Amino acid sequence: MGQNKQIKAIRNCVIDGCPEIIDGKAFSIDEDCARSDDILSSLFIMTTAFTGISKKLPSVHYFIVAALLVLTFFPLTWPIHLPAEFWIKQVVMNLIWAGLFYANFFVFTPRLLYRHRTGTFVILVIATLFAVVFLNDWLDRFLGVPEAMEKIFGHRMHKDGNNEDHSASYITIIMAMVIYGVSTVVAMSKKLQHDQLAFQATEKDKINSELSFLKSQINPHFFFNTLHTIYALADSNTNAAKDAIYTLSHMMRYVIYDTKNDLTSLENEIKFVEDYIMLMKLRLSGDVQVIFEKQANMKNYEVAPMVLLPFIENAFKHGISSLHPSYVYIDIRQLNNTIKIEIKNSTFEAREHLEESNGIGLINTKRRLDLLYPGKHTLTVDNNATTKEYTVTLTLDFS
Repeated sequence: MGQNKQIKAIRNCVIDGCPEIIDGKAFSIDEDCARSDDILSSLFIMTTAFTGISKKLPSVHYFIVAALLVLTFFPLTWPIHLPAEFWIKQVVMNLIWAGLFYANFFVFTPRLLYRHRTGTFVILVIATLFAVVFLNDWLDRFLGVPEAMEKIFGHRMHKDGNNEDHSASYITIIMAMVIYGVSTVVAMSKKLQHDQLAFQATEKDKINSELSFLKSQINPHFFFNTLHTIYALADSNTNAAKDAIYTLSHMMRYVIYDTKNDLTSLENEIKFVEDYIMLMKLRLSGDVQVIFEKQANMKNYEVAPMVLLPFIENAFKHGISSLHPSYVYIDIRQLNNTIKIEIKNSTFEAREHLEESNGIGLINTKRRLDLLYPGKHTLTVDNNATTKEYTVTLTLDFS
């Protein structure tokens, strides 16, 4: 393999510098480099081709193109002038490396490794290694690279038949393995990224579907409870029932239109709560105390619609009594970048835990909070049997 001695000679020149005389003969390169225009033309064509390719590829491939260009032009740093045959082979081999990289990236790895056909992939890699070694030797013979290099160095580089050097083949195999390794890693990374994005998209669709389902359950649950209240007023207080229907019409407008969106303003949500409290007061006796406090000039954050109502419904449903004095206390205030909602009501008997009581409303709202504010909310429940007070505290973090 004439290329092996050619590599050694070039390496010596790069390391030790090119002497003016080799083996007693003057070292002359002017005549052999007369075709420098052809060399530069070939390099210009290759650079233009790579540039055109890089414009159509994702950013990760710019590094691959840059590496191939550096590999192609690296011999220009050597303190010698190389023949046109060498540069033609250099361009062709690096185009082969580029082809091998993208063949593995777009075809071999997706069709074999992605589908767990590892055995076939290994066989293909081995066959490719033999092919590139053969092609490298064939290019040497076809282009006459060893002979051209011998002319440059002014002496014959004879092969030792008894001790043939296979270093060029080893270098070719190593280069091919590096190309395969890098392209496989990049292809697998791309697949992992694609799978992760697909998983996130699927999870997002799943969460959106679940939120829509939960919202669709909460709305009828609210209307059911409200209509039950109006029904109770119909016989005992006709005027109050009329006022309740009028208030309900305003609330329905909010439920039908505003809750279609994922978010609503905190101001609208609080106004909805106030309408609901007004509606509940119509059927309460004088022994029931309802206190609603809200901080003035709160920042108008965007919140999930009807996220507060189920807790307030729960307080009115279980915190008032027609036989005993009772109360419902609701406080909404801003603390830095958080909104704190505290709801207290009197109790008259043993209460179940929040997540185990009161049906659809509270259970769905708790699930909505988990989906909409993961790591951004706290929900605490305190059922104090001594003071007979039930407290729900919800904190939403908007930082």
